[in-house]
Amino acid sequence: MSSNKYDLKYEKIPWYRLVSYDLILWLLSVVFDCFFREIKPRGAFKIPRDGPVIFVGAPHHNQFVDPVILMNQVKKEANRRISFLIAAKSYQLKVVGTLAKCQLSIPVIRPQDTLTKGNGKIFINMQEEPLKVIGVGTKFTQDCMVKGLLALPQSLGASEITEIISDTELYIRKEFKSTDQIKTLLTKGTSFKKADKIDQKKVYKMVFDHLSDGNCIGIFPEGGSHDRPDLLPLKAGVAVMALGAMENNPNCNVKIVPCGMNYFNAHKFRSRAVVEFGDPLEIPIELVKKYSNPETNREAVRELLDLITTGLKAVTVTCEDYETLMLIQAARRLYAGNLVQQLPLPLIVEMNRRLIIGYQHYKNLPQIQKLKEKVLNYNEFLKSLYLPDHDVENCKESANKIVILPILIFRIMKLLCLCILSLPGAILFSPVFLVSKVIANKKAKKALANSVVKIAANDVIATWKILVSMVWAPVLYSFYASIGTSYCYRHNILSSFKLLWLWILLYVLGVLVTYSALIFGEQGMDIFKSIRPLYLSILSGSSICELKKMRHELSEEITEVVNTFGPELFPKDFNLLELKDRLKITDSKVNYVDSDEEEDKKTEELRNRRLQNRKKKKLKQDGVLENDNSSSVSDGLSLLNSDNSLTNLPMFSDYPLYKNANNPDLKLELQSNFNSTANSTVSIVDDYKYALNQPHFSSPLRPTHMSKSNSSDQIELNFSNNKSKNLKDRIKQKMRANRNSDN
Repeated sequence: MSSNKYDLKYEKIPWYRLVSYDLILWLLSVVFDCFFREIKPRGAFKIPRDGPVIFVGAPHHNQFVDPVILMNQVKKEANRRISFLIAAKSYQLKVVGTLAKCQLSIPVIRPQDTLTKGNGKIFINMQEEPLKVIGVGTKFTQDCMVKGLLALPQSLGASEITEIISDTELYIRKEFKSTDQIKTLLTKGTSFKKADKIDQKKVYKMVFDHLSDGNCIGIFPEGGSHDRPDLLPLKAGVAVMALGAMENNPNCNVKIVPCGMNYFNAHKFRSRAVVEFGDPLEIPIELVKKYSNPETNREAVRELLDLITTGLKAVTVTCEDYETLMLIQAARRLYAGNLVQQLPLPLIVEMNRRLIIGYQHYKNLPQIQKLKEKVLNYNEFLKSLYLPDHDVENCKESANKIVILPILIFRIMKLLCLCILSLPGAILFSPVFLVSKVIANKKAKKALANSVVKIAANDVIATWKILVSMVWAPVLYSFYASIGTSYCYRHNILSSFKLLWLWILLYVLGVLVTYSALIFGEQGMDIFKSIRPLYLSILSGSSICELKKMRHELSEEITEVVNTFGPELFPKDFNLLELKDRLKITDSKVNYVDSDEEEDKKTEELRNRRLQNRKKKKLKQDGVLENDNSSSVSDGLSLLNSDNSLTNLPMFSDYPLYKNANNPDLKLELQSNFNSTANSTVSIVDDYKYALNQPHFSSPLRPTHMSKSNSSDQIELNFSNNKSKNLKDRIKQKMRANRNSDN
């Protein structure tokens, strides 16, 4: 089977496709600027201005949003266009497919998207021969092919076919997971799905030619989006692209640029993002030679994957657990008298990363453990007062309450004015907001049910909020403009305008009112956050005094610890202010990236995940759960052949094939009986007898007696199990139907 039905022969990109790329990217950037409050690049000077480049992004926390943000930043900073690989299933969709074509995307067929139902049922003896598949009513030689896929129903697993013996017998490469549900299906017999092998040579050849022409490829090598705090295993496809391109063309010097997609509350409206570009990875010629050698090709791919993983970890921020995140956030806020206020957003990300590295390196020291305990106590004190840390210094515990009271009243009045100004736009946009939120939450629930790697499926929420808004907002404002135009026409208002121009004017006014509501709303939220410190300054002066004292002591202790151990880990550029000057970053005034309330929401998922992992660990120790060895988290190295065959080599996630493999609450559906209409009843019985006569094969439907009567028109079956009467009746009905058709 070819890689896909599309013409994948590489051709020079025509000018009109470049224009459409730039135009659509600009339109999308306008939409994204409305959704995100701030998107900042870091290290953009490291992007190569010419030559072939593979941009490797991670973590993939925002589905379709991540590629657009990365493309926009690369276009703005280096004037380069990225072609992303996209699943052919998405490429065929009207809206997404059209945008993908305009954005120079390359379609890739996934084996799981070509699955079709197979004839008959399959049985496997999980204890004796877990790789041997016995079929009843099957046509393995016609329906299946070597290196094709054999999948269980309800996404309980899949495996590659290694050998086809006959229509009723074949072997698979990897055994299915040994869960009670899968054992039940394979013992009693189950329907199945199959897919032909996918030869990705055309896709890879197009990628090689695209890179050889000096263009850029973008890929998220984790294979799919997720909301986990750590990176998923990288798929081998990204390494094969780079090594294969250099093997295909010795003059093609491919560089790999790690891109860290760092978000602050990625799924929330008006959140912030930092795209950090790492140092370009040069691929040694020796590694290309190892890749060309059949004996060392897997080793070469593994080495390059390790280099890419290291590069990605250098530009991303990940925490191992909830306590670590809380400690890092406190250290960032309290170090050196609120140094974070003097840093732009990209360097705040860098500060987080360095603090994480330092904690992981020194976390076993008693001094660090005591500091961690104090930080947690301080955070609990903040929660008891419902006060964010960055507002503590704004509280005036010793100031004259008569002075504070007018300030409080003034800000409340200003807040009310801003609320009134933002109310019309908020009302106009509220239908879109509600619809997008409902649809996004539904899509998140569906994505969570279809994935084994997501925690709360927050990675799809922002995508669907933006997509729904892009569709419904123009429709809604067109409706408003139409109503307004009709009203003006009936009451002879603005009669000097033609109806079309009047409609356009009202449409633009509606958009401007909504945008102004966005600006006023942000100002109102900033004022709203400053009201509580003033309120506490009047009513809770003693508590504020105690809190400030605790904060001051904690700040001094954190500063001392960081200044002691920091230069040991970062001797060349420990001072972030000097690094800021060296990088020529000018926007020194920075708003806080998130409040403690937002941080608590962001880390609540980590807290829940930690508890779930503890429960799973206990269940595994008790023998209730088995270790998860699902191939769904494979990097695909095992599929790389000695001749560098590109068949079935994964570029994308195959998690949908395994999403229910470890789901103990899954209710098994009633599997259909033999569904082959081409075979006669006698052949069905013969296949079933063949399955039963296989060594070590057991079935609850094993007949105690099977005989053929003297009449050639009837077969008599006696079963020891009463539940098998349905099978008996169906066979008799089939025989009668055949006899009638013959007559």
